[in-house]
Amino acid sequence: MRMNNMDTNTWKWFYLDQLFSIDTGKDLIYSELSPGEYPVIGHKAENNGVTTTTQYLATHKLYDYTKTISLADRGNFYASVQTHDFYVGTRVKALVAKFEAKIETLLYICVLINKEQYRFSYGRNCCDRISEFKIKLPVTPEGTPDWKYMEDFVKDQIIPQLPKKAQRVWLQKYDTKPQLQEKIKLNTQDWKWFNYTDLFMISGSKTTPIEELETYGKGKYPYVTTQAVNNGVEGYYNYCTEKGGVLTVDSAVLGFCSYQENDFSASDHVEVLTPLFEMNRYIAIFLVTLINKEQYRYSYGRKCSQIKLRNSKIKLPATPSGEPDWKFMENYIKSLPFSRNIEPSKPNEVVDELMEVKKEVIKMRQAMEAQQSAHLTVHIDTYNDNSKTYNVEK
Repeated sequence: MRMNNMDTNTWKWFYLDQLFSIDTGKDLIYSELSPGEYPVIGHKAENNGVTTTTQYLATHKLYDYTKTISLADRGNFYASVQTHDFYVGTRVKALVAKFEAKIETLLYICVLINKEQYRFSYGRNCCDRISEFKIKLPVTPEGTPDWKYMEDFVKDQIIPQLPKKAQRVWLQKYDTKPQLQEKIKLNTQDWKWFNYTDLFMISGSKTTPIEELETYGKGKYPYVTTQAVNNGVEGYYNYCTEKGGVLTVDSAVLGFCSYQENDFSASDHVEVLTPLFEMNRYIAIFLVTLINKEQYRYSYGRKCSQIKLRNSKIKLPATPSGEPDWKFMENYIKSLPFSRNIEPSKPNEVVDELMEVKKEVIKMRQAMEAQQSAHLTVHIDTYNDNSKTYNVEK
């Protein structure tokens, strides 16, 4: 197949605005956003650029992930493809395809855009030079971008090398059916208030500095921090201090709650809610959702401390005898669409697969870089930022 013979001598340069309509994000104050289903992309390269999530915003444009690339262009320079319709944060770029886009072609272009990271830094942002930005793409005999080539390269060369669950994500083969076919309604008028202290033992976690974790190396145990994305997890290491099967709460900012099924380590300001009842993942999801609806109570100036948690209450479904109705909570989550995907997995299966995905993406990038280096001739691009002129050799 021609996929194995990537001759970049035949490729052609295209300015970014030839391929995309380029929008710039309006101002967003993350601390004022209510948690929801839509990712908000910020100026970061970690976690695919996702900074937080929010509910639908009538005041901001919601971008279709199937035809839009997000681009952090200030400080961190990072392009990414999302898996959900999204918003862009303050002055983040949204590149909306002018062509008939496929997820595979967007990923291909992201790799090429990210190869240009060496050009930019906090002192030399891309945002003022976006009109000068160009990438080299494979072309058809007519000289137009060869979208089919890019799509097939990802489909035929990359996706088959991924683990099965990762392939299912790429191919969007999700089971949308609920575990329980019964429709369950919520009637909060019949619910009852419970003290946190009647449901949980509330304690702090052992603070583990990232420098200490790095001495143990990357591994299988989550490192839980105060971030409100990615379930609070910032990485995985060969070290843990806390037992799983608990809820964690960020006591530094917004009181973000997450369920930690596996043993983990934690940064500063991570509080632990150890259940005094038998909690499974379905009950945990129900509780986490309710607890996170209380984030409006907290801020940098009013942190969600252990004292506040011990004085807090939560309203839950109750049995006729006045106890929390754990079975109702479990069945409600099981009655929701996609709940069949909330399935037990082998220990560290997800972590192992994510690591394999990362390895394959790195291989893809290295292969493309090597092929390009073998064929590209040296040319000089000159940029002027009104104080200095830069000659950048490619």
